[in-house]
Amino acid sequence: MNKQSKKLYDTLKNDISDGGFTDDVHSDFEELKEYYLNEERKKELSKMSIVKKYFLMTWWLLQELLLNLTPARRLLLLLGILILPILNFKVGNFGLNTSFIGSIIILFVLMLELKDKLLAKDELNVGNSVQEALMPEKNPKISGWDVWLFTKPAKEVGGDLVDIIKLKDKKYGITIADVSGKGLGAALLMAKLQTIIRTLAPENSKLDLLFRRVNNAFYRDILPNSFASAIFLEIEENGNSISYVNAGHLPPIIIQDRQIKELPKGNMALGLSKEVEFDNRKIAIEPNEYFVAFSDGVTEAKNKNGQFLGLNSLKIMLKESVYHTSDQLGNKILNYVKSFIGNSKTADDLSIVIIKKKNAI
Repeated sequence: MNKQSKKLYDTLKNDISDGGFTDDVHSDFEELKEYYLNEERKKELSKMSIVKKYFLMTWWLLQELLLNLTPARRLLLLLGILILPILNFKVGNFGLNTSFIGSIIILFVLMLELKDKLLAKDELNVGNSVQEALMPEKNPKISGWDVWLFTKPAKEVGGDLVDIIKLKDKKYGITIADVSGKGLGAALLMAKLQTIIRTLAPENSKLDLLFRRVNNAFYRDILPNSFASAIFLEIEENGNSISYVNAGHLPPIIIQDRQIKELPKGNMALGLSKEVEFDNRKIAIEPNEYFVAFSDGVTEAKNKNGQFLGLNSLKIMLKESVYHTSDQLGNKILNYVKSFIGNSKTADDLSIVIIKKKNAI
């Protein structure tokens, strides 16, 4: 057995022993419906019997498949499907196994589509490498603070931003943001927002003024109907307070002795309007108190039954768990999200910022 054949054998063996075949097929089928069927067709299907539903759904999906192929591939696939049921075709003494030929044609189209996907995936992997290079270290060292930063895209690249920059006077600025949309488009907007904040933050000591300027620049350069929710916070070495501004992001929470307090809602998200006022907020932080900000990838994590994790469920877990560092708390949240979604695929980017005030030495 040559090297490539052995690799294929080992891969198939692992696929069979993995045990997640049924869940993977179900998840892929749900993704097909979500991507190709509009809300009107979904409602129509919900009123049908099971048999009629699956016949009609198969026809609709086949239509979408054919419409999204190139002309040559569309005709080839249609030809392959049409001649597939015919086992043999004879003209005089000359015979053809058209079923075999149909299979080869379908396989040929499949290989062409797979080639396109792999080429696109290679480019996205490069984008992922660039995004990872732009991300800060998970545990930046700031005197007097225990900081944990995390972001993970749902696909190869994502639209969530977690960043930290050194400011003047022993201060640091930390950003968590969620750009509308998914994939490459959101990733490009995220990079744009990161550049704007990194450029303007060192020049603006007042956070409300900073975000007015950030919003103006972001609004000017993005596509219509695009926006970003964001929190920018500022901490000082050995300080005892956090200053922050919230542009349409989920309100952060404060955890002290397993008691959880949700901070006020923020202002309008970035990019929705040209002139927006932002509130500069400041909160005192006691030793062993946690400031936690997260993207909706946490609270809107969805399991295979279509249920969302939700903020209340997260709060209950945080009250019942034991943790002593930001790193421990962050991993508690990640493991909780992972156990909730099970074998379902992650639908949204997931980002978390945790800041704990250390005890004075």
